[in-house]
Amino acid sequence: MRIVVISDTHGETNSIDQVRHAVGPVDAVFHCGDSELDTQHESLQDAFVVGGNCDWDSSYSAEVFTEVNGVKVFMTHGHLWQVKSTLMPLSTRAQELGADVVLFGHTHLLGAELIGNTLFVNPGSLELPRGRKEKSYAIIEKSQLKWMVTFFSDEHQQLEQQVFSIV
Repeated sequence: MRIVVISDTHGETNSIDQVRHAVGPVDAVFHCGDSELDTQHESLQDAFVVGGNCDWDSSYSAEVFTEVNGVKVFMTHGHLWQVKSTLMPLSTRAQELGADVVLFGHTHLLGAELIGNTLFVNPGSLELPRGRKEKSYAIIEKSQLKWMVTFFSDEHQQLEQQVFSIV
């Protein structure tokens, strides 16, 4: 499985389009909210997208739960789950759903963490990063033995990579 995850683009479509063009073949594209675009916008076509606290189009779902190549993926923006202070409510929701991967945004801070057997990833922001100067997105790859989360800048330079063993 190979997916690309973006978030918090706040109306900026060029970065979405450039990432989608640059990453090559992926199994799915996920946008964790605050796109500030309507649900039919061409930059979001064929992507899984949730609504965030800055999205005005009320037809976005607050959550997406889907399966990609046998991997159960739960995505939400994060503002409804207190992600700026704790991952506990989000972790509880992930357990309820039986999610293998949890994707969220809202904080504009990139990061990846394995809690139990569940991978949590925040790709940062492609428009307004916090905690570092680079705008960012993530590519998640899964093999039989590991998760690999690679964060890239909007200029497609690798920022960091985290590898987690699958038990």
